Amino acid sequence: GEYVEALKWFRIDYDISVKHLPGKDLLPTCQSLGEIYLRLENFEEALIYQKKHLQLAEEAKDTVEKQRACTQLGRTYHEIFLKSEDDCDAIQSAKKYFKKAMVLAQDLKEKPPRGESSSFLEEYINAHNNIGMLDLDLDNPETACDILKRGLQICDEEEVKEYDAVRSRLHHNLGNVFLVLRSWDEAKEHIEMDIRICNQINHTQGEAKGYINLAELHNKTQKYKDALSCYRKASTLAKSMQDESALVEQIEQNIKIVKTAIEVMEEMREEELRLKKFSAEMADAKGTLERRKSMLEVHACLERLIEKSSMVFAWPKHLEFSKRKKKISEELCDNEKLSDAYLVVGESYQKLRKFNKSLKWLIRSYEGYKEISNLEGQALAKINIGGCLDCIGNCKEALQEFEAAHRIALEAKLPSVQISALEHMHYSHMIRFGNTEQARELKEKIQNLKESEDGRVDKCSETDSEGHRNISNNSSPEPQTSNSLGSEPLAYLDEENDDMPLSSFLQPRKRLCKRKQVSGKQDVDTDQSKKDFAAVTDSQQTVAGRKRIRVILSDDESETEYELGCPKDSFHTVPRQNVEVFEESMYFDVAVNLMDNPAIRDHEEEGSCSSLHLANVNNCRPLSNNKAVETAGCSERGSQCDAGDSKGTHCKTGAALMNFHAYSKTKDQKIKIKIESEHLALDSCSGNDESVKVELTCLYYLQLPDDEKSKGLLPIIHHLEYDGRVLKPLDLYEIFTGSSENVVIEASVSGWVHKRLMKLYMDYCQKLSEKPSVKLLKKLYSSEVEDDINVSECELQDVSAAPLLCALDVHNTVAMLNLSHNMLGNGTMEKLKQLFASSSQIYGALTLDLHCNRFGPTTLFQICECPVLFTRLEVLNVSRNRLTDACGSYLSTILKNCRALYSLNVEQCSLTSRTIQKVADALDSESGLSQLYIGYNNPVSGSAIQNLLAKLTTLSSFAELSMNGIKLSSQVVNSLSALVKTPSLSKLLVGSSGIGTDGAIKVTESLCYQKEETVKLDLSRCGLASPFFLKLIEDITLTSSILELNVGGNPITEEGISALGNLLTNPCSNIKVLILNKCHLKLSGIVCIIQALSDNKTLEELNLSENAKMEETVFGQPVKVSSDMGQQEHGACESVTATDRPQRVENKHHFQNTDKEQELCESNMECDDLEVADSEDEQIEEQTATSSSLSLPRKNHIIKELSTALAMANQLQILDLSNNGFSVEALETLYMSWSSSRSRIGIAQRHVKVEIVHFYVEGKICCGVESCCRKD
Repeated sequence: GEYVEALKWFRIDYDISVKHLPGKDLLPTCQSLGEIYLRLENFEEALIYQKKHLQLAEEAKDTVEKQRACTQLGRTYHEIFLKSEDDCDAIQSAKKYFKKAMVLAQDLKEKPPRGESSSFLEEYINAHNNIGMLDLDLDNPETACDILKRGLQICDEEEVKEYDAVRSRLHHNLGNVFLVLRSWDEAKEHIEMDIRICNQINHTQGEAKGYINLAELHNKTQKYKDALSCYRKASTLAKSMQDESALVEQIEQNIKIVKTAIEVMEEMREEELRLKKFSAEMADAKGTLERRKSMLEVHACLERLIEKSSMVFAWPKHLEFSKRKKKISEELCDNEKLSDAYLVVGESYQKLRKFNKSLKWLIRSYEGYKEISNLEGQALAKINIGGCLDCIGNCKEALQEFEAAHRIALEAKLPSVQISALEHMHYSHMIRFGNTEQARELKEKIQNLKESEDGRVDKCSETDSEGHRNISNNSSPEPQTSNSLGSEPLAYLDEENDDMPLSSFLQPRKRLCKRKQVSGKQDVDTDQSKKDFAAVTDSQQTVAGRKRIRVILSDDESETEYELGCPKDSFHTVPRQNVEVFEESMYFDVAVNLMDNPAIRDHEEEGSCSSLHLANVNNCRPLSNNKAVETAGCSERGSQCDAGDSKGTHCKTGAALMNFHAYSKTKDQKIKIKIESEHLALDSCSGNDESVKVELTCLYYLQLPDDEKSKGLLPIIHHLEYDGRVLKPLDLYEIFTGSSENVVIEASVSGWVHKRLMKLYMDYCQKLSEKPSVKLLKKLYSSEVEDDINVSECELQDVSAAPLLCALDVHNTVAMLNLSHNMLGNGTMEKLKQLFASSSQIYGALTLDLHCNRFGPTTLFQICECPVLFTRLEVLNVSRNRLTDACGSYLSTILKNCRALYSLNVEQCSLTSRTIQKVADALDSESGLSQLYIGYNNPVSGSAIQNLLAKLTTLSSFAELSMNGIKLSSQVVNSLSALVKTPSLSKLLVGSSGIGTDGAIKVTESLCYQKEETVKLDLSRCGLASPFFLKLIEDITLTSSILELNVGGNPITEEGISALGNLLTNPCSNIKVLILNKCHLKLSGIVCIIQALSDNKTLEELNLSENAKMEETVFGQPVKVSSDMGQQEHGACESVTATDRPQRVENKHHFQNTDKEQELCESNMECDDLEVADSEDEQIEEQTATSSSLSLPRKNHIIKELSTALAMANQLQILDLSNNGFSVEALETLYMSWSSSRSRIGIAQRHVKVEIVHFYVEGKICCGVESCCRKD
């Protein structure tokens, strides 16, 4: 434990080794320094030596040391994650290194190096332990359970002795996992096995910590005598060891907590006696004026019992009292109290891990709050719904609920609830989705909101003035300083506390920090670790092991337990009593305070996870010195990191602001902006928020002085602000169109980024006297990888592209070059040849995308003249250039010499049979070609195609073929059928080929023949009839094998429509994308197709455009441009808001476990598998569902049917209904249904302009991408 002293000697050893020993002999000293810095929590230094350790191991090709280095790096990044609140990179790095360590350990186990006596089995099992630990820290207890069980299984398979340390670690952590999962018997079994092993191998510290875990189990099951007995055994063992005073102190404090819990249980028994008395008085007072007073006393008594039962984790009791609270609230006719009751019932079920039932009650609570217009309650209910969805793995829907809660809190101006919602959103982006940038933005918003929050909003319950013990909203706002839970009465609340807002009971969701406790044992993978389980991480304490121990927090004077719980079960409840509330500020503090000794951090979960129970406090008292230590916030505001500017004027991160002074707009709607005395003009404000930021950044860079430009530093605009608020997409447009005066915009710069290629481009623009292209600068700025150059659609010509080509020549490294959709000619290609020929980069994959330009056949000649491309070129796209047959010999040369080429696209290049034949002749069995696109070239003879197909059949890895627009005879279809049976072929595009129904059936059967993977098939405009669609549902192989199907342009009869409907309802169907445009479906066909999607789990994209005639649409004038549908004249799209949704959207059945079967209810067309045995509530649900269905428009039956079907198509993410003649009213109704679906709430969007009708979800692109540029 003397780490500082150890560090001194390790440093001396390292300095001597560096001077006198070769590199491979530095491995032990680097490992030791990395370990000691990790234990001292100097992570920056630890990573330096650990990475050096890994580098040396790789150079020495020492697999053993590589495995140790990866394990050590994984542990360090794991600790960084536990210590930080928004380090997404640490999470990913920990995963990467732990998984790499496992792979290396497995290799070592299977093929141990020569001279090594060890079998490396322990390292392999420890790798499972580490990954299981990480999964538990990431709130994936089920996954953690599987990986840890696999570790035990390996122990059994490899006959590891029963009492071995490696088994102890696994049993210990499995005990933790089962405590989280409330599987008490399994938890007890593993914890007791851990204790027995430690006892057998004389690991006293491990045995003591095992008893601590067992005591925790007894504490959670209210077996307090057993818990005290285990704690005393742990205390005896701890006292028998030296330097374990911290562990002894921690155990003593836990004993005090258990004794306090015993007192609370005694209070509960007394309270239950009072409840019986009040219930009897209430029964006697029936029909008298005293009845209501008695009911309020019973209600207050139930509130106290609910509170006490949650404090001691007695969740079955909590559920019992919550149900009684619900009944009494119904009798009181107080809708707010009733909604509160629904919320606590939902909490009970969530803690009992009955998540479907919990969701039912939480949704009912939300609807209750909505009926009385209680925005605060609605927001809290939404947060809790999101938490429950997170528990069952519906992370995306959970995030949507958190976002909805934030919108409601924002509307109600409730800062504390806003903070809670933002914290939940932050957790989702951070842990669930790994969106680092979004998480940081949310963190900054939270910090800003906390700084500006200066008060609370009061609300009254409907019966606030009645009775003196009503606690529908009750909590003392005054800080409590009781020394124990039993020393301050929890039950007796004053009348004035009823006026507290719901947010005052909001338990902050400490999700990112909840795992800052020690979750269990973790393999250290050093010689010392093999003797000792624990990774000691504090220089003063050796208690540090990865053992499960209780964390004690303090509010200066009081000593109470803080349940650092799992976010999956962190719960926001309404009324909580005064002892639970220590400080008002606790509700607004997202930064969680850590103990001085992180080794004493422990997973203290209740149920799935835990919330704040015995006390919700904010300060953490370390066991070593009783001092509260707060972590620094992660907000970048105020931090100033020099990025290289000697003057310090432009290179500071943090709160640096650029002032954008906007002058009055011009007649053409351009915005005049002044940035630090420079005038700029924005081309448009119709783009989204990010495009505006990028444009402003590039324009700002253009206006810099030459000496500043030469640095190549560009600002990263975090957000734009106006009048103290952060601007959202379209806000700029609204500001400048709605303001008659000058306005001031501020851009917050979160950092500076060096863009070398942009700098080089600007330098050569100046040298060549060329005007820089803003479009090109935007493309370069947006590029995440500087070796991938995408300058598509930049209006480049040979002359204007010259600066870029010169810059690329100096840049020297190119892996992907996209010059598509410009006006470039052969001169540019000649310069490209020179660029690649002179480059020092003579190997490495190269993608060259030149489609849609003015290149001629000699473009390919330049490739033939460049030997470097023979080894580098992997992808060549020259489609939509007029190459003609003059390029045939060049194409042949490229195919023969470019052996790395796997993708060639020459679609629509004016080629004929001659060139296709040359392509066929150039191919041989050694060719690596796997993708060939030759569509829309005419005329091409059948014999040329047959020869090509015969050659393609000989290729071992050929996967994709496009012959769209080439007429195929029956003989060609036979040859094609032989080719597509190739196991590797997975994509076939033969649209407009005229193969007919029989040919389509033959090709489809062959394509799906014995395929292990799904296929993509384009049969558009092939003259298909009903037998083809009937064949799809008759043959289960076809049904399950097709991933994407395009049958657009084929007139489909009612029989075919019915077959398609059956195909989509078939659970074996795997179709993800279905294109049915121009299929003459009519409105009835459109309804039939969408109705078939109610139970479909796979279809995400559906195109039904141009299927209904204008005369069919008898429900009003077709839509042209509708600004009130979220579509301004500039054509932007909007997200659905709360006001866009139907007044009564039936949500209660939408939140369900997607793994369960969904049954269609004919009565209300809703899916319902959330029913619980509460018969008194079923009638209410039926009435609600009926009122919901009656809210749909009745003007037109078919629109009503379509709307109902659309709301139930939950899997659908993109829907194209363009050119079907829908009216404005009809589209509004359809969009309401689209946005009300459970999977699209909060993320629904639309693009409606003239006859364009696109419904989609956030993150998807409905249009705007050329078909030739779409990627799979």
